This record gives sequence, structure tokens and C-alpha cells, in this order.
Amino acid sequence: MTEAVQTRPGGRSARVRAAVHRAVEELAAAGPAETLTIPAVAARAGVHPTTVYRRWGSVGQLLADAATSRFSGNVVVPDTGSLAGDLERWMDDVATDLADPDVLALMRATIGSGPDGGCACAVDRHEQLGAIIEREQARGGKVPELERAVDMLLGPLYYRAIFAGQPASGEWARGLVAALLAG
Repeated sequence: MTEAVQTRPGGRSARVRAAVHRAVEELAAAGPAETLTIPAVAARAGVHPTTVYRRWGSVGQLLADAATSRFSGNVVVPDTGSLAGDLERWMDDVATDLADPDVLALMRATIGSGPDGGCACAVDRHEQLGAIIEREQARGGKVPELERAVDMLLGPLYYRAIFAGQPASGEWARGLVAALLAG
């Protein structure tokens, strides 16, 4: 007989994590990445710096955790009944998310924090895109390879938002979907 392990849904640990994540997002949006330090995060969150160091260890790990939390589940995988419809709606939602200056500030800070930063910002998007492709495959439709879809859809969208400072419109993002499905 296996015993279910219960985790506390709240409590001090959850409150500390939420306060620290909120502080990271606020500091990332407020100024240059260099000002985002563990003592600054702790002060803004109302906790002792030791609490932050003990739980996260470094600014890079803290940013990765905050980004993973922020970018997990905030874009819903649509089910319109067609691959084109699902991808168009999903890309529109991702483009809208990437147009938020606070989202971009957190992404830039996280990417700049170390080699794992980019993964923290994109892993959920890869999983969502994979789910869309798998669903279409289960329907019997023709699907692109996941890596090709990532390269043709997310690559340009993220590049434009993060590096070019030109968040994409929904129409531009839907054009990427048309190019993927045509080729």
C-alpha cells in the first residue's frame, strides 16, 4: 500500500516564495539587472537575505525559479479543432504575453543570469507547442517536427521581442504559422 505524500498548499514557505518572486519581478521591471541582488530582493520581499540564500543560493537560480513560475501555465493551449487554428490562437497569446514590458524585463534579466536562464523562460512554451502538435497527430493530421516548429515560430517571436525591442502583433505571429504550415 502506498501512502500519499501531502504538501502544504500554503504556509510560511509559500508566502515567502510568493513574496520573493513578486520582489524579483518588481525589481527586474524597475531598473537595470545589476540592481537585482539577493539583499535587494530580500528587503523588497520583507525577508532576511539568509532566507533567500538558503533557498535559492544565487541570483541566477532565483531568477530561473521566478521565471519558471511566471511562465508556467499563463498561456493556455487552445483546442480549436485544427492545427492552424490552435497555432494561430496560441501564437497570438504568446505574442501578447511577450508585449508586456514586465515580462520582457524578467526574461532579459533571467537570460542574462546564466546558461540556464533561457531555458527557464522557454521550457513551458516548448511543452505547449509539443502538446498542440501531439493533439493534431492524434487527430490524424499532418504535423511539423517540434524542433522545426520551435525554430519557425518561437525563434522569431522571442528574438523580435527580447533583442529587437519590437513585440510582434498577432497578425505577424499568425504569418509565422502560415509559413510553417506552408513549408
